[in-house]
Amino acid sequence: MEQAFRFSLPDRRVLRLARPCRFFHPPGSFLVTNTAPITAEELNRPGAADLAARAQDVSKVYGSGDARVVALDHVSVGIPRGRFTAIMGPSGSGKSTLMHCMAGLDSVSSGQVLIGDVELTRLDDKRLTRLRRDRIGFVFQAFNLVPTLTALENITLPMDIAGRKPDREWLDTVIDTVGLRDRLRHRPSELSGGQQQRVACARALASRPEIVFADEPTGNLDSRSGAEVLGFLRSSVREMGQTIVMVTHDPAAAAYSDLVLFLSDGRVVDQMGDPTAEKVLERMKGFDRPGSDA
Repeated sequence: MEQAFRFSLPDRRVLRLARPCRFFHPPGSFLVTNTAPITAEELNRPGAADLAARAQDVSKVYGSGDARVVALDHVSVGIPRGRFTAIMGPSGSGKSTLMHCMAGLDSVSSGQVLIGDVELTRLDDKRLTRLRRDRIGFVFQAFNLVPTLTALENITLPMDIAGRKPDREWLDTVIDTVGLRDRLRHRPSELSGGQQQRVACARALASRPEIVFADEPTGNLDSRSGAEVLGFLRSSVREMGQTIVMVTHDPAAAAYSDLVLFLSDGRVVDQMGDPTAEKVLERMKGFDRPGSDA
């Protein structure tokens, strides 16, 4: 029998869910953050305090014997605070696995993962869940909004679940930045896809997380709505100092970032600062060329 989860909302209504909310205890699928490949030695320098997240010599292996698959092969990556990083690569490159491991959604086979100064690989499930809830924001390709709640209630729901009161000034800033002031009383069914994803973005930022991981945030949107969401993510970095990490397959989406990190065969093979859609597309074409190390 499925376990039911009940949460009291500020107006004393009770929300009853058949399963845990994905934004509260995500079952595994993505990440978001600025990423610059660096050496293991650099990760241990004093300047590492300026990193929002880091992976040090991380490997991830699935299966064993003939079924053994190396998803990540001794990857060391640092995520600077206050920047927007895109992670790209061909199918099977390890980009989603890297995001999962850095967001604490999957365990590593070896190596270390840290959010700020907290090593995720040393946390038990309870403390890891609390860290994800309190210090990490998530944006999914699917909006994952509760249909019976208004936009505002969806935005504040993770804090309601955690028993925390929103910072009203910050909440107002987030709402105005995403342009939802006149839609706060609307339910998801009354919003466009782009507006729903902006609600999801606001939900991710409302608790002032140290880092936000976004998994294909525009994958279910048309080009115009996608551009609106990406523009908001870009603004959250520029105007609010947020750290964003985004996995995407879309060169146009990657062009909104400060840095693009390219993965292939479980390794970081390249990076690109100040990307444009054209330059990213040309680099991605290299993955299909015979003999390319990409």
